[in-house]
Order: sequence, then C-alpha cells, then structure tokens
Amino acid sequence: MTKAKLGSIGLSFLVLALLVVWMATGNVREARDEAPEAPPEQEKGVPSVQVDMLRDRPYEPALMVQGQLEPWRSVAIGARVAGTVEELMVEQGDRIAEGDALLRLSEDGRGTAVEQWQARLRKLEADLSAARRLRARDLSSESEVLTLQSELSAARAELAQARLAMDNLTPRAPFDGTVNRRDVDLGDLVQVGSPLLELVRIDRLKATGQIPQQSVSNVKDGQKVTIRTLDGETLEGQVSFVASAADRQTRSFAVEVTVENPERKRVAGGSATLRILLPEVRAMFISPAYLSLGEDGRPGVRYVGENNEVVFTTVKLLNVTTEGAWVTGLPEEIQLITRGAGFVSIGQQVRPVSRDSDRG
Repeated sequence: MTKAKLGSIGLSFLVLALLVVWMATGNVREARDEAPEAPPEQEKGVPSVQVDMLRDRPYEPALMVQGQLEPWRSVAIGARVAGTVEELMVEQGDRIAEGDALLRLSEDGRGTAVEQWQARLRKLEADLSAARRLRARDLSSESEVLTLQSELSAARAELAQARLAMDNLTPRAPFDGTVNRRDVDLGDLVQVGSPLLELVRIDRLKATGQIPQQSVSNVKDGQKVTIRTLDGETLEGQVSFVASAADRQTRSFAVEVTVENPERKRVAGGSATLRILLPEVRAMFISPAYLSLGEDGRPGVRYVGENNEVVFTTVKLLNVTTEGAWVTGLPEEIQLITRGAGFVSIGQQVRPVSRDSDRG
C-alpha cells in the first residue's frame, strides 16, 4: 500500500471522529420554520444624541442690588444760641464719646440772667408763703395768693430757659462717633441754627438699596448680605428693614442692611453692590450653551425623557455667568442633550449615548 493511500485513509478516520464527537455533544442546529425577528427600532435609523446625566443639588441663590453705604448715625450739630466761639475741644477726625463737650460759646450775660431769676424765684416763694399764712387768718384775699402762684410759675419757667441757654453754650456729643467736619474756628460769631460740626458713627454702617417688586417677596429681615464696594472692600451684614409699600415712581421697595464695620473702614457714603442671600433651593448647574428659547420666548432645556423622547422644559434662571447657569424647574435627574439637539425635534424618539462612553 502506497503512502498516498495511507494518508487518505487517515484523514477520513479523523473527519469521522470529529463528526461523532460533534453529534454526541448535542450541538446540532435545528432548522427554523420562522424568519428571525426584525432588529430593534433603534437600529432602523433612530437618531443618536449625546447626553450627560445631571442631578439637582442644594444652591443658595442671591439677589444683586445696587446701593450705597451710609454711616449708622449722622448728625449736623448747630448752634442753639448766638455767641462767639471761645474754645474748641475737638478737631476733625477725633473720636469722641457720648456726652463729650465739643466747643464753648461766649456767655454774653447769660449767667447774670440765671442769678437774677434765681433771686426773683426766692422772693416770690417767700411772698407766697406769707400770703398763705395771711389767707389762713382771713387777712389776705384768695386772688392775691393765686397771683403770686402764677408769678412764681412764670419765674420758674424763665429760670429754666436761662439755665438751658447756659447749657447750650457748650454743645455735647449725642452719641459715640467721629468728628467728620468742623464748620467754625475760634472767634467765629454764630447765630441760632449756624452749623458747628458734623458727627458720624462708622463702626456700624447702613447699606440701602431698592428691590424690584418681582423679587421683594424673597427678602426677609435677618437674611445675610455681602456688601462689595467699588474699591474691592467686602463687608458682611443682614437685612434689618424692608419697606411695606413701593416707591410710586420706581415701583421698587426700599431695603436697609445693618453692616458691622469694626475696623472703621472709610467706605461710608460710597456706592456698593448688595448680594442678598436667599433661601436655599434645589437647582442644576448648566452651561449657557445648552439653554434655548421656547416658542413663548422663555429659556429652557432639552433632555431625553421617558421612552427616550426629546423633552423641552422651561426653567427659571437663578444666576447666569460665563461659566454656567443655575436653573430650577427641571426633574431631580435628567439626561441633558449635549450634542445633536439641533437635529431632533421635541417628542421625537432618540437613542441617548452617554458622553463618557463616547469618550471611551
């Protein structure tokens, strides 16, 4: 037997052995009477869109208001009597305490008037006492007693006025503060009402502004406020007053903020931006590029909803910057369409593809 015949017989036995093993394992394909099911609808031309899964999170919105900073207290002290400035106890910029003397005006005979009315008062008191004793013995009439009582009351009033005039010669600080301006010098002659100096308190400030009527319902007493001045200074405060009625011309509501200024920074009287922190809400942070306008012109977001359909929902913008926008009005979790939104319509079924898996 030749080598060719031996090789052919060996190959036949190998094929037969493999066939037996295959049949023994039961891996026999059965013929199907029915055609295979059609591929899923997604594979028949359903467009794909790239999505990014987003969840809402706590966010503390803020209301931005343009306003100004003012001293907590400010008073222009004027002369209550006429006279000449004889002594100055303070200079501009001095810190003074409540009750400190500020300056002294000339007496101009006011001390003598006090002494005269004191003497007049003592005489009338003695005359009244004698008249009452005589009246008790019917030696004096009731009208004489009443006349002396009237004169005594008038004398007491005149004495009080004379003493007040003496006190007004030395004006005193009505509160702790700083001398912001002095309007007189030694030797100046002043009249009643003439300005003497201005006193301010700046260790505490008052920030004021106007709140739009659509936002006033979100502002309450006690809310925290961050104040930023034009030169970059930052102060903290809290809302202390919100007007109950709007300004008739601007339709906005006045707001006041108490601001502590222990370092006595020189910011009073300047403009400032008030950032009023509002109650915490659940919101999403979205790039402005993914915002679009609805048919009514309101901003909204396109995302993949139930049944993989494109959904458009209008949102409320809480804060918008170049980095992103905080919005409310969306479900707790969405598949935000980040690519392909312009090629699909609302209600259309799509195949969402995660942006992360697309990168991989």
